[in-house]
Amino acid sequence: MEEITAFFEMGGYAAFVWPSLALTVVIMAGLLIATLRQLRSRQRRLAELEARGVQRQRRQRPAQDQGALDPAVQEPAVQPGAGTREARP
Repeated sequence: MEEITAFFEMGGYAAFVWPSLALTVVIMAGLLIATLRQLRSRQRRLAELEARGVQRQRRQRPAQDQGALDPAVQEPAVQPGAGTREARP
């Protein structure tokens, strides 16, 4: 029985450990509840939109960066000499 009491006393730090554990559990439970509510709300909204016949939109692909590879050529899509300085003799 002393082992259990010693565990709950946490070596004298029980006044700090247990409230922080309780606060963490409360916050995590609150986040879980908020997330589940938001999920249900968005699922209902999606069902309403789909029932009205609204189609999902595809996201636009981001514009290629200047230094990105051109998929057809597999070389950097930069213009020759752009951004480089040639060494002078």
